[in-house]
This record gives sequence, C-alpha cells and structure tokens, in this order.
Amino acid sequence: MKRQPKPVPQTASSSTDNGAEQHEAEQVRERTAISANIVYDAILAEGENELQRSTSALAFSGLAAGLSMGFSFLTQALLQSYLPRARWAELVAKLGYSMGFLIVILGRQQLFTENTLTPILPLLKHRNASTFVNLLRLWGTVLASNWIGTMAFAWVLAHSSAIEADVRPSLLAIGREAASHDFISTMVKAIFAGWLIALLVWLLPFAEAARVAVIFLMTYLIALGSFNHVIAGSVDAFYLVASHDKSWGEYLGKFMLPTLLGNIIGGVSLVTALNHAQVTAGKNT
Repeated sequence: MKRQPKPVPQTASSSTDNGAEQHEAEQVRERTAISANIVYDAILAEGENELQRSTSALAFSGLAAGLSMGFSFLTQALLQSYLPRARWAELVAKLGYSMGFLIVILGRQQLFTENTLTPILPLLKHRNASTFVNLLRLWGTVLASNWIGTMAFAWVLAHSSAIEADVRPSLLAIGREAASHDFISTMVKAIFAGWLIALLVWLLPFAEAARVAVIFLMTYLIALGSFNHVIAGSVDAFYLVASHDKSWGEYLGKFMLPTLLGNIIGGVSLVTALNHAQVTAGKNT
C-alpha cells in the first residue's frame, strides 16, 4: 500500500497571514456603506410588522404620540418666551420643535407620517386589496388617535393654569404662524415636511448611535423652514381654536386638509415610492 502524504503543518507565519487577512476583511465590511437593498429590506420588515398590529394597540400608541407631540409646541413656546426679541432668538426657540419627535420616535409610539410610511412598502411589493385595506386601517387609526391626542394637549394648555401667563403670547404666536398661509402654500410646505420625515425613516435603521442626532437635525430643519407637519402643527393650530382665536372651519380648511395632503404626497411619492423603485429596478437588472 502507498503511504498517504502527511499534511504539511501550518507554519506560524501562514497562520498570522490568514489572521491578518480576516482582520482586514472585517475592517472593510465595517467601513462599507450599507446597501440600499439592506435598508429597503429592513424597512419592509418593519412595515409588515406594523400592519400586523391590532387596531387597539395602534390606537393607544397613536394617542400617546399625539399627546407627546404637544411637547414640540410647548418647548418651543417656553424657549421663545425666555429669549430676547432678536432675530437669532428664533433659531434657538425652534430647537424645541424636535422634542416631541424625539419622545415619539425613541419611545416607539405611532406617529402619522413616520410609522405610517413604512407600510407603503408592503403595499408596493404585494399590490393586493387586502394589504391596501389593512394600510387604510392603520392610517385611519393612527391619524385619528394622533389627532385626538393633539387636541387634548392643546385644550389643556388653553384652559388650565399649568402654563404661566407670560408664555401664552408665545403659544399664540407659534399657532398663528402655523395657520397663516393659504391652502396651496400650506400644502407645498407640507410636501417638504413629508419629504423630510420620510427621509428620516430611511436614515434611522442604520443610524445606530447617531439616532438622536439624525432625529434632531431632520426635524430642526422642518422647524427652520416652517414646513407643516400634520400632527406637530395640529397642536399649534388647534390651540388657536381652543383659545377662540380661529374657527373650526379655518383650522380644517387652511391647515388640516392641505397639510395632510402635502405630507402624504411628500412622504409617499417623493421618497417611499422612489426608493422602492430604485431597489426593485436594481433587482430586476
């Protein structure tokens, strides 16, 4: 019988070389940007999970989010009331706008435009009636519960002594700014807000330790541009109704409806649909 050749023992140098190559490959993976496909799959999975949640769970979470968004309005007004009357003061006061978004997003509460944009991807993927009906259920539940929460927060601010009297002029000024534009101008501003919130959704899955910074910067940009968000702005605008400064008709016609349409257009068509198209087109090539 022929003797089998003995395996050549791995030398210390070759073992070291393999270890160095593995370490280098690991470093390359860590420094490689996450592909659009991975981001898409992560958001798609999140959207499918959202569609599986019960209506009652969505409603309670949406109510909590509506109440939490009131702190964007309140924090901004508090900062504004303590700052001197100067042009730069508005830049500082608008920092408060991010407060509600930080609470809602980090607390995983249901916010219309943030949690409601991710389920668009399952609809674009499956394109069937059951997914569409389920999406409408989610949208309707979250929007209604958010809205109730914002109205409750604004009503308490207007009819309680929880806030000092010298803060109330700032509350009124912020509310009047939110409801000061015509239908078309409000809708265009809302398109930009929906666009930025949808971009925020796409940035968050792999923001990791930078999540707070990403949320803060994107929502601060919305505040700086005076772009209208249907939930955050509803606290501002409804405060005017609760304070008898505006009528229900003015609130619904000049703010609520155009802002809702603009947020949906900006979030769904300009970001979600386009990002879906770029990924699916890439998979088909």
